[in-house]
Amino acid sequence: MVNVDTGAWIHRYAPAPDAPTRLVCLPHAGGSASFFLPVARAMSPETDVLSIQYPGRQDRRHEPCADSIEELAHGVVEALTPWLDRPVTLFGHSMGAMVAFEVARLLEDAGTVPLGVIASGRRAPSRTRPQQDLVHLRDDRGLMDEIRQLEGTDNRLLEDEELLRMILPAIRGDHRVVERYVYRPGPPLTCPVLALIGDIDPQVTDDEASSWSEHTTGPFTKTVFPGGHFYLNSQAPEVIRLISEHIGTTRAAPAR
Repeated sequence: MVNVDTGAWIHRYAPAPDAPTRLVCLPHAGGSASFFLPVARAMSPETDVLSIQYPGRQDRRHEPCADSIEELAHGVVEALTPWLDRPVTLFGHSMGAMVAFEVARLLEDAGTVPLGVIASGRRAPSRTRPQQDLVHLRDDRGLMDEIRQLEGTDNRLLEDEELLRMILPAIRGDHRVVERYVYRPGPPLTCPVLALIGDIDPQVTDDEASSWSEHTTGPFTKTVFPGGHFYLNSQAPEVIRLISEHIGTTRAAPAR
């Protein structure tokens, strides 16, 4: 077992020191490491789950939010360095999928190829949409409307004004970096990529998800679940089963 301090970036809710692989979970805009607590509990002890905590929320709420997806990716890679003693799979939802992609790029550039990238609820990096309404520029009410539409936050939390004051800056900051992200063309990944989407997700179409195949020379697969942007809340057992299956398959595949 690697003997390091997890630091501010990494939370280990169910440590699995003897697991042969690690799963790195990267949350959505406004999300936090604790979103993946059920994943960590379900996958331990077979997989050691590292949940990433972005600056600007929960125990890091006094830190400024990142200025870009690339800045987040560099922070994640630096924090992960002591944990690369065994293979890692990157699992990101929505904004987290973008961060996972950029983290994978940095890792591969440094000579560490992930077991795979699991991109959930996000179109491929090279697929853009006209930005007619920037969410991060809305007032607080408009920002809350977006949160309600995506159905990823308990409505009881949205009615707690004190809590809202704590979480809105992180949500706004995350939407800012997502909406400012510009894909930089470069060599495709070499690791497998798995795209996961909900069939009625307004944030990503089936075609946009399929374009993830253009960003790897490795195997590409896609699974569509019933549900919207946060399909994984209602489909959690099946999503976790699929992640475990993906890790098992990529571990068993011969090195190319």
